[in-house]
Amino acid sequence: MKIYKKILTIVGVSVFAGGVSAQTTVTIGTVNNGDMVRMQGLSNVFEKANPDIKLEWVVLEENVLRQRLSTDISIKGGEFDVMTIGMYEAPIWGGLNWLEPMVDLPASYDIDDVFPAIRNGLSHDGTLYALPFYGESSMTMYRKDLFDAAGITLADEPTWDDMYAAAKAIHKPDEGIYGACLRGKAGWGENVAIITTMANAHGAQWFDMDWKAQFDQPEWKNTLDFYVDLLTNYGPPDVANNGFNETLALMNEGHCGFWVDATVAGSFVTNPKNSKVADKMAFAAAPKAVTAKGSNWLWAWSLAVPVSSDAKDAAKMFVQWATSKEYIALVAEREGVANVPPGTRQSTYDNPAYIAEAPFATTTLSQIFKANPNDSTLNESPYTGIQLVAIPPFQAIATEVGKQFSATLTGTDVESALSRAQKSATRAMRQAGY
Repeated sequence: MKIYKKILTIVGVSVFAGGVSAQTTVTIGTVNNGDMVRMQGLSNVFEKANPDIKLEWVVLEENVLRQRLSTDISIKGGEFDVMTIGMYEAPIWGGLNWLEPMVDLPASYDIDDVFPAIRNGLSHDGTLYALPFYGESSMTMYRKDLFDAAGITLADEPTWDDMYAAAKAIHKPDEGIYGACLRGKAGWGENVAIITTMANAHGAQWFDMDWKAQFDQPEWKNTLDFYVDLLTNYGPPDVANNGFNETLALMNEGHCGFWVDATVAGSFVTNPKNSKVADKMAFAAAPKAVTAKGSNWLWAWSLAVPVSSDAKDAAKMFVQWATSKEYIALVAEREGVANVPPGTRQSTYDNPAYIAEAPFATTTLSQIFKANPNDSTLNESPYTGIQLVAIPPFQAIATEVGKQFSATLTGTDVESALSRAQKSATRAMRQAGY
């Protein structure tokens, strides 16, 4: 519809009532995660309050969304008025003047209520370029009933060795129970996220201080050997095809002993409408190994307005509404307080009802506060980021590296995968001038 309207405008045809609607159309590109699907479902409240604005939704799988948004914004295509992006894209795209600054927010928005770590991660040179819809770190979600039956008491801050031992004890594939569930699907925001935090915990890093790729170092081999061993022996079938949503479905169907992933999943795995094991879930920190540094990630799915939008004012109105205290209150009213978008605002965690109803809340908060994108590796590194490297070439490099990592789950040996990752990363960094 948006492209059609632009064509009409170019050839001199006015778009008014009697032909195409006179409403301002805001096209929103978002990911098919549960909280965003809920946002779409509640957006009629915004449209009723703003009858001159019509919302159009493009809801896509994560890898597809990232590609569509990256292509559109780089060519200034104008397909989207609101983009769902995160702490990788916002500062880079903002620095390139591809995004509208989120300035002059109304006092009622209360930007100071948003956690500083989230605000800083969405800013470039002190200017905010996206507003956070939800924030997250990563944590361990586990079936306490299965751990109790196996005689396992999990520490609040477990190690990856603890998790391996638990997976081995719990794994009963004949009964449909798989000890360990982790992302295996290729993608810089899919398997690369969990593997990078695992690598950080094992003392690895993406680049040294001279920006040389480090996949030829023993810490990376230790990490990937561990990951492959864990999932091929104690993971679910076809794990190479499982991203966040697929693994969430396995967890909610009761097939996983534990799952290390985004803290935002807490509300889904404890919601009896979605999860068959809602009353059996417990939570702990993301596992550490030789270090706890960088063992849990930091991310915020956020809403931004590209400069190529032809509906900037209306788009900003929607973004402010969808990330506001009022929207959080709306979700609490309609869906229950435990299901509000987490990880963005102090006021959410100051609400006693939320803490009482959301058993994952305190773990989420502690993991977010623990995450430090400026000091995420055991040895000194030149980059900002925990599960990502905040430089423009990273997306392309990590997309290729993610394919190599995923291939290890279907037969490619670890040394070959790391060798290919090293070569591709080295080549890409040289071409990018690092």
